[in-house]
Amino acid sequence: MSEEQLVREERERRIAELESRLARRPRSPLRAPVSLVAIGVAAALLVMQWREVRYFFSPREPLSLGAEGDYRYPELVSNRYVQLHGLPTASGAYEREGEAVFVLVGLRETPFVVRRPALPGEEWAPGRKPPQPNQRPFAVRGRLLAEEDASRYRDAFELLRSKGEVQPLQGRLWIVIEGQRPGEDFGRLAVALLLVFIIAINGWFLARGVSATSFRRAAAAPTSPRRWTGRT
Repeated sequence: MSEEQLVREERERRIAELESRLARRPRSPLRAPVSLVAIGVAAALLVMQWREVRYFFSPREPLSLGAEGDYRYPELVSNRYVQLHGLPTASGAYEREGEAVFVLVGLRETPFVVRRPALPGEEWAPGRKPPQPNQRPFAVRGRLLAEEDASRYRDAFELLRSKGEVQPLQGRLWIVIEGQRPGEDFGRLAVALLLVFIIAINGWFLARGVSATSFRRAAAAPTSPRRWTGRT
């Protein structure tokens, strides 16, 4: 048997082996596009969740921002756990989540707005005018967000601005969401980990498909016959 026939048989054997593997593991032609779409969607959702993930792992010791007359404005950092003390504004905004009522009240002559559960005397019945927020000074601990990071509360910011009792700092207000502490929202973390898993598994599918395609092309490529040289 000639050397060229041996090379041809070897090539045919490799092609048959590859076809046998592919027959045992059928591939859908839609797998690569679907994987790309899944990676894109999961990555976009992960970007949207990234602020929550960062807050989960942020320092659990509150950053002290001071009290009335002595606020530490240079230390303001969005998405941090903070504590501060202040005098409430006479006006506030109310919102309801299920049966729970929350009050958004400013701290006088500061850029701070605080979202806290309603206190006794601040009960708000649907269809009735909300009462004036409790006027006792108070301390609060919670998650600090810059105004642009808290678009959900845009209407409350505008309402409190219009009353003239808060003073924006460099054109922005800041909100402290009482009770939100780092390291507690495991649901958000689980969602982020799921999205990372989706990106990883679909990336693996793509890499596997590329490897199989490269192997198939290599097997189908003609092989040059070996040339033997020797010394006489």
